Amino acid sequence: MKKYTNNKRFRLFALTLLGFGLWSCDNNLLETIPNDRLSVDVFWKTENDAKIAVNSLYTDLDGTNLVSWDAVTDIAHTNQPFNVEAYIESGTYDATSSKVFNEWSAAYKGVRAANYFLENVDKIPSANATVINQLKGEAKVLRAYQYIKLTGLFGPVPLVTTSLSLQEGREVVNATVPELWDFIDKELTEAAALLPATYPAADKGRVTKGAALGLLARANLLAGRYQKAADAADLVIKSGAYGLYESYEKLFSYAAENNKEVLLDKQFIKDTYSNGIFQQLAPYSQKNGGSTFVPTKALVDTYETTDGKKITDAGSGYNPAKPYEKRDSRLKYSVFLEGDVLPSGIVFKPQPTSGTADAIGSTYIASTTGFNIKKYINTDDYANPGNSGINIILLRYAEVLLTFAEAKIELNQIDASVFSAINLVRNGRNDVKQPSVTAGTQAELRDLIRRERTVELAFEGQHLFDIRRWKTAEKVIPGPVYGITFTNAQGQLVTVEAVSVNKVFDSSRHYLWPIPQKEINLSPLLKQNPNW
Repeated sequence: MKKYTNNKRFRLFALTLLGFGLWSCDNNLLETIPNDRLSVDVFWKTENDAKIAVNSLYTDLDGTNLVSWDAVTDIAHTNQPFNVEAYIESGTYDATSSKVFNEWSAAYKGVRAANYFLENVDKIPSANATVINQLKGEAKVLRAYQYIKLTGLFGPVPLVTTSLSLQEGREVVNATVPELWDFIDKELTEAAALLPATYPAADKGRVTKGAALGLLARANLLAGRYQKAADAADLVIKSGAYGLYESYEKLFSYAAENNKEVLLDKQFIKDTYSNGIFQQLAPYSQKNGGSTFVPTKALVDTYETTDGKKITDAGSGYNPAKPYEKRDSRLKYSVFLEGDVLPSGIVFKPQPTSGTADAIGSTYIASTTGFNIKKYINTDDYANPGNSGINIILLRYAEVLLTFAEAKIELNQIDASVFSAINLVRNGRNDVKQPSVTAGTQAELRDLIRRERTVELAFEGQHLFDIRRWKTAEKVIPGPVYGITFTNAQGQLVTVEAVSVNKVFDSSRHYLWPIPQKEINLSPLLKQNPNW
């Protein structure tokens, strides 16, 4: 069973206080304190106030929405055509898209909350500067996290670091992308100096120095600042504070929460602050699981064979009639495949003629590719699929290792440290044993590291950003969506194609999302991204 930390419950108490506002009564009605907002008359008085305030910032982190970003790439598909992500897949979205607006507004909500905290925390008369500085460091990291996402999705967005009046809000302008990356770099570097390497058990889940440095590595990789990315990742590696969890299969289970591989996650609690990831992603047979986003053949084909070859390589031994045999074990740990036992105890049978609830075409909710996402689908949640308490991982050590290796490859600084980082991801767990890589040209290693990131981090929200910075999105996204290959009644191999689906990616504008039209209407000085 999952053990909940006191820190998790304390954060929810903080969220409740901040959500409803703090209030008090006074005999003099002319001096009452507003009860519809947080008031400086009763708050920002103690260290505990500061802790409550910073705890509330964690609720603005991304959660299950991470999966939706992969669904608009080549490795996953939005299963129902009426979902807003389906319009992004088909290229028919614009600046009025609710998905675009919601991601923008959620990020700036987090920015606004962090700004408010940083503007007010110094009002607290504390003799413990270390505690206040730690809390400032947490807020800076959480604000930088939002700006990494905003810059990655939208490019030149407004850089807002203070609370804005209504008039100031109408006058915001786009920062340049280099200015944004400079700010993020400075913010995370400063924060890392303020944060501890670890916390007591009751404070698990708080931002650490390692999380700040890991995000610094991610940001600089996205920015193409490879030396800075390598240096930040190297600091995390050499800290010795992190390592790979021994089992990839169990990495996204309750038993593995707060393990040594997790640098940053969003924490949830059943019954109190839950998420619906089981209900969202599970196969339809699992109490009407939503199959909202499903894997594609393009992803499944990316996993190597057990001898380290691509399935298209000569001598790989890949058998289209038995496509899942002798494959990288991360495939079966990430994707529900034909014959898998599902949380309810039944066998997964997605073939169109199987007669099961998961058969392709049996209902519009069943997976149209015959694959379902397995990460985060835990038997513990089967009884109440909409009440999952599983933490959603936002940054883990495997990504840091791959960031280090990729940055060094791009710099053509290919040495033993590069192979060590790659091979730790490929075979450093008890249940993942892909052959070690010991040599290769820059081009060969670039291809390999991109493949490693794709399969290792599938459904964790990084692939959209990766194919944008690699400038490969225009090649890998467009076209039909394919699924399972099976043998039909006539003994022929048939590959499923999702009906009436054609992914579109226009390189002249889709490398950035449009700035929401609502924002431009409110702030006329904002400039729209090219060709939107």
